[in-house]
Amino acid sequence: MRQDCRMGDGTAGIGAGVSFYDRVFAADLVCPRLRLTLFGPMRAQAQDGHSVLPRMRKTRGLLAVLGLAAGRPVARTQLIDLLWSRRGPEQGRASLRQATHELQWTLGSIAPGLLRVDRDQITLRKKDVWVDAVALTQTAAAPHDLLSLFCAPLLEDLRSLDPALDRFLADQHERLVQVAGTIGKGLLNECRDNDELLETAERLLKLDPGQQYAWQALISANLKRGERQKALAAFERCHAALAQARQGPPSPAIQQLVAQRPESRVAATPRALTLDIPSCQPQDTGNRPRLAVMPLRALDLNRDEGLAVGLTAEIITALTRFRWMSCVAAPLLTVVPGECPRNNAAYRRLDLDFVLEGSVQHSGDRARVITTLSDVRARGEVVWARRFDRNVGDLLAAQEGIGAEVAAQIDLELLLREPSRQHTRGSDATTSRDLLARAMPGIYHLEASGFRAAGEMLEAALAADPANAAAHAWSAYWHLLLVGQGWATDPAGSTIRAMERAQRAVILDPADARALTLAGHIRGFLGKRAHEANALHERAIALNPNLPLAWCFSGLAHSYLGNDREAIRRLRHAHQLSPHDPHSFFFDTALIMPFIVRGEYDSAVELGRRAIALNPGFSSAYKVCLSALGHLRRFDDAADIRARLLALEPGFSVTDAMARSPMSRDEDIARYAEGLRRAGLPE
Repeated sequence: MRQDCRMGDGTAGIGAGVSFYDRVFAADLVCPRLRLTLFGPMRAQAQDGHSVLPRMRKTRGLLAVLGLAAGRPVARTQLIDLLWSRRGPEQGRASLRQATHELQWTLGSIAPGLLRVDRDQITLRKKDVWVDAVALTQTAAAPHDLLSLFCAPLLEDLRSLDPALDRFLADQHERLVQVAGTIGKGLLNECRDNDELLETAERLLKLDPGQQYAWQALISANLKRGERQKALAAFERCHAALAQARQGPPSPAIQQLVAQRPESRVAATPRALTLDIPSCQPQDTGNRPRLAVMPLRALDLNRDEGLAVGLTAEIITALTRFRWMSCVAAPLLTVVPGECPRNNAAYRRLDLDFVLEGSVQHSGDRARVITTLSDVRARGEVVWARRFDRNVGDLLAAQEGIGAEVAAQIDLELLLREPSRQHTRGSDATTSRDLLARAMPGIYHLEASGFRAAGEMLEAALAADPANAAAHAWSAYWHLLLVGQGWATDPAGSTIRAMERAQRAVILDPADARALTLAGHIRGFLGKRAHEANALHERAIALNPNLPLAWCFSGLAHSYLGNDREAIRRLRHAHQLSPHDPHSFFFDTALIMPFIVRGEYDSAVELGRRAIALNPGFSSAYKVCLSALGHLRRFDDAADIRARLLALEPGFSVTDAMARSPMSRDEDIARYAEGLRRAGLPE
């Protein structure tokens, strides 16, 4: 390791008594030529400590975005959208060129080639740059050192530079808060006594008052010290902090702590904290479906109670990632044990649509979790039920996995039931959001007449609210499917509309995970810009890691780039999150091309036949299945698939297939086309 790296604070070397910045550098084993500090006021320092911060604020914003990308290329279009969103395309491109020129001049004195500028993207060379916000997520330094990097807010002197950049920085800050939270949990687990636990918890809460695990540790430490009044005071602080941050109520685990009797370390029967019912009255949620999550029942209190409490909190956390629904933490209310919440007056006042209930039991290293979703407005009809069996050797991993799958599957169940819910509520379905919900089944089922009707509803949704980001994203996706199915009378025009609406969706709401991943798929499939697509998919997954569609589209983008192993992993994860997804035919179809690239044609054919069986109207499944059959020289089977494909898309040819293919590598396109030729598809 080099020992002569001099920091901006004048310290040199890496040894005893140096600053935490030096120790973090030591963990990275690097001596960077450029150090970017993005927490608080932005700073940019060369290796000798002198400032190289650009003069223009827009150029500083450009440097900050490139630094947060951690060495990944950033598309010029994305930079323009973030920094010049209120200017026209030509003005935006000109402004970016000017800012890039200033940045090249500024960084040129540090190291040649530090900034790589290509025709479509710009990259800040990773190996020569250290960024505090990136180091927080990537270094191997001690947790105390890493957490010392974190302070709020992120890039406070670049606020109001551009509305799109403000939203981007808010998303980045939220992501970094989650990273700091993970580090903080590790610190709390390392605490040796209650005094250290109290000190660490208070330190974490100064960084982010919304960290519920820190509140839980603070309350628990006070209770263990016998200071119940301090624990209750901490609970009141917690409740106020979470309300101010609009995070909802304290978690079931926290409420369980304060609900315990002083003389008993573990309450005999789990019960919710009693609060004033008027404070639980529903707010205006824009007619979003309202779902209450009941605490999961532990069938063996002595053995299963901890898992039940933790899993309930995990499910609530996972569901809140889906912003289109309203999740109500049921432990806010007093519920008589054994009473059905549908008969509870408080629940009726909450105006609920659905209630999620469940049970947990252990047997050895296995746990079984059974969950049911009931439709309150259909007299408690059970509309969804699942059983999850897991090895709980790693309890946290098991809770996280089950919580993610429950949330992913409930999201889709509610999405497809939304039209009937609106009808039950007496909605006239004239709002943009209601029209979008009514279009969903037609998009998912992909039947020609229903699909056309869905397109008309999407247009009506956009007319009702041109600022509806989700409607723009789904409309873009509708046009993509229109082209992909061969139904477009004007493929070029539909492609342009898909690209424009995808772009608009991202600008309108960069924090909508579903809109982001839909827009990314448009860029990857129609725009053939898989790298840009990947950036959007990664952002969508960071915002909502429980969204199967994001994992599916992300896998497709990796497939386009030739990363078959990673593509298969991501696509299988999408299927694991939602094994009964109405898009399962799409997941299976997406998996076929990576297997063709790997030469595993039998597996590709098996997936193709399964996808066709699930949705015989999806033409893409026939195309890739036909290529695999051609490579296997199974000409009789190929003739049947070819005939069915041409019935769906008359005149489809090898030339069409190659022109539409979003694959980046010429050899992958050639392999795909050769299989189609062998299968007898016309040239």
